[in-house]
Order: sequence, then structure tokens, then C-alpha cells
Amino acid sequence: MADADPLLYLRRTDVQEIIQTLDCVKLLREAFSLHASGDTIVPEEAYLSWRNGSEEIRSLGMPAYVGGHFQTAGTKIINSNPLNVERGIPRAHGLTLIHDSRTGQIACVMEGAYLSGFRTAGLTMLAVELLAGPRVEIVAVIGAGFLAESHLELIAKHLPGAEQVLIYDVRPERAAQLKEKCSLYFHNTIDVCVAPTAETAIRSADLVIPVTTTKESYIPYDWLKAGCLVVNVSLDDVEPEVVLKADLLVVDDWKLIEHDDKRLLGRMFRAGQITAPNLGKQPEPGVRAVDAEIGDILRDRRKGRRRPNDIILVNPFGVAIDDVVLGGQIYILAKAQGIGIQLPR
Repeated sequence: MADADPLLYLRRTDVQEIIQTLDCVKLLREAFSLHASGDTIVPEEAYLSWRNGSEEIRSLGMPAYVGGHFQTAGTKIINSNPLNVERGIPRAHGLTLIHDSRTGQIACVMEGAYLSGFRTAGLTMLAVELLAGPRVEIVAVIGAGFLAESHLELIAKHLPGAEQVLIYDVRPERAAQLKEKCSLYFHNTIDVCVAPTAETAIRSADLVIPVTTTKESYIPYDWLKAGCLVVNVSLDDVEPEVVLKADLLVVDDWKLIEHDDKRLLGRMFRAGQITAPNLGKQPEPGVRAVDAEIGDILRDRRKGRRRPNDIILVNPFGVAIDDVVLGGQIYILAKAQGIGIQLPR
């Protein structure tokens, strides 16, 4: 790429158009396998937080490099304010930057919030492929925002055996609105219901997906059905006892937890309640070791589900290799198809 080459900008609609043509779950499978083999570089993320009166705003900067046949470097920038929902705008906004691997120049800037939501849902579907029980018939989605919608879109594609989706939100009107949108994805093939409480939705579910903005844990262990898989996308929803009692505890990247002091697993690590994956070694008495990272299971270093009735917790913090791999593939296709806006440098 010569110095004079333009910078490509991809709008949200461009990202949406292209991502529909990708097998995101397959790409994430490849990325996490490379991550487990050491063929990625994931520096510690930059975390900036400030207050606007009573509002807490955060900005994350997340660079990563993924090797293998991808050879892609990039940076995800995602900003969030939970009270944006009150303003009628999405909670999170962001950009994903793809870097030219030879020159280091920024080659592409794309709207990143849609990509971030879609890759999060893709990781949930990868967890389902690896760890779900024999049948996933009932799915509980807790929260009815953008992340919930991203998950419902992929549930329609990747869970053909699902019979019912139960949606709960602290604002029933939001859950009802999301239910109406479900017709775009399910075409009346799956029964979608608004649950009166989170407990009602969770107790019958084979797959539980919390996608909320809460900082308060509210899901106790005894709500969980034998054999269920919980993908704790929003990180703080399950009570600490779920982390300690789950038959299998899986994360995407242990380093993210080690460096975190704000979310549930990070706090439990600092309190001495959990420790790193030991892959066969016994932790200290009274301490729960994380059983595996996702890549350990992909590369057969650790077994996944052992028994149909196992309760499994997956707690993905969101490692930037997801965004970089998908963003890199989006950029390649956008260039090939002449999609996007070329900006002079």
C-alpha cells in the first residue's frame, strides 16, 4: 500500500451488509485456536472512565494482532454510557481500525458497535457448539437491548432445534418491542415470549444469555436448570456462588480477568476466590480454578461438557482478537467489492 493510498471508511450499513456473508462462528473458532497456540498478540487494554454529573462514561482501547493465515492487526475503540438509552441512542458507540500489516498505516476505519455486538453473539454461538447440552430447546435472553437483538439474529441461524425464546427486561416495553422484531429472524418458527421475571425465564432454560448493563449480581445457582449453559455476556449478572459451583468454568482470556478490578471475576480473583486455569494442577484449598480458556477446549487440552446434567458457566470478557479477525475479513471484502467511502489522507 503506497503512502498516497486513501483511507477506507465503512459505515454501519456497510458493516451490516458484509458481515452477513461471513461465517463468524467459524472465523472465531480459528481465531481462538490461534490464540491458544500463541499466534496472537493481545496487549493490556486501555481503560478510561470519567463522570458527567451522575453519569459514568467509559472508553476502551483494545489493540490486537492475529497471525496464522489472517496476519491482521487492528484496534477496537468502544465507548459506553448506560444512560444513553434515556437519550434514545445506543448505549455503546465505537470504531474498529484495521492496520496495514506491512506499513503499519491505518488502512480502514469502520463503525465498530455493530461489529462488537455481532462478534459477541458469535462467541456465544461458538460456546454453544462447544459446551451446550444434547438439546437446546429453551433459551433465556435477559436484557432487551442491542446485544440481545444481535444474539437473537444468530440464534435463528445457529440453533435450529430451539423451540422457545424467553425475553426479560426490567422495562417490559423494551422486551415487547424486541419480541416484535423477532419476526424478522424467526419467521414464526420459534415461540418468543416476554417473561414476567428473570427467574421465570432462567429456571426453564437450557441456554441462559444475560445481556444487561447491571453491576449487581442477581442470578443464584438454584435458578439454573440441570444441564444448562450460561454465557455470562454482561459479566456481573451471576452470583459468585454460580462461579464457585459450576461444573465447568470457562473464560475467553485469563489475562483480561487478571488485569480487571471492576467486574465479577476480576473482583473474585483479587479476593482470592478464583485462580488461573491450571490444566490438571490442584489450586489452593478453598480456591476455584478456572477450568479452561475457550482455546484450550478447541485444541483438546481440556475436555468440555462431561455429563448431560453439568451446569457450565462461560464468562467471556471480550478479547480484541474477535473484532480484529472479523474486521479484517470485512475490510478485505469491502475492498474487493468496492464498498465504503475512500477518504484522502
